[in-house]
Amino acid sequence: MKAFVRQLADRPQAGTRLFCFPYAGGGVSTFRDWAAALPGDIEPWAIQLPGREEQLGTPPLDRMGDVLNALVPAIIPHLDRPFAFFGHSMGGLVAWHLTCSLQRMEAGSPTRLFVSACAPPQVRDPAARQHHADPDEELIEKLRSWNATPEAVLADPELMTLLLPAIRADLAVVETYRFNGAPLLNCPVTAFGGTEDDSAGHAMLPRWGELTAGGFDLRMFPGGHFFLHSAGPAVLAEISGRLGATSRQNSH
Repeated sequence: MKAFVRQLADRPQAGTRLFCFPYAGGGVSTFRDWAAALPGDIEPWAIQLPGREEQLGTPPLDRMGDVLNALVPAIIPHLDRPFAFFGHSMGGLVAWHLTCSLQRMEAGSPTRLFVSACAPPQVRDPAARQHHADPDEELIEKLRSWNATPEAVLADPELMTLLLPAIRADLAVVETYRFNGAPLLNCPVTAFGGTEDDSAGHAMLPRWGELTAGGFDLRMFPGGHFFLHSAGPAVLAEISGRLGATSRQNSH
């Protein structure tokens, strides 16, 4: 099963490629507006896992190992320029794990890893309630409480029948994941959090700093778990600022 890496804007003169990893159930469309909002020296790309959007007919992946096995060969051909990773929620965990894998393979390391609304792997509770096996109605109610899916989508049974398999699989990737230790990353890590997000709040996000030797910083934004949308311009400004500084350092 193959993952796809989609170029959102063709910017051959850009100093950095930014690969964006969506939250559970998300796809390339999560980041469709980023190309117009990011400066010209950043070339945005987005990760598309099986089972959604143009890959709706393919079975989704429900374990972290399978996701990584699909991602590594898809992304390595595009790492021929300085690159950075941004992942939100589930996407943050996947981006961190992929960074670990690439570093172990000596296949490259991002200039910066952005983990957004994502609890560090070493603080995740393996006994926490798992939602990926919930009955449809319960899972839809949970999605409604997260305020990320439009009500018109949640209320459309035929559409939800198409979307739920990928959402379940993505939740299973996160909920069945177990942290078994990892080598320190070489790259800097920036964590983003929402001031009203209980699932990945200010108390736990600094522990991302334990996982890198490359430096760590934290930025909080107003909003809940999906501040990525509600505070989008501020998030993009922070990314642009940090990657702009990185690009200037790389050019010296």
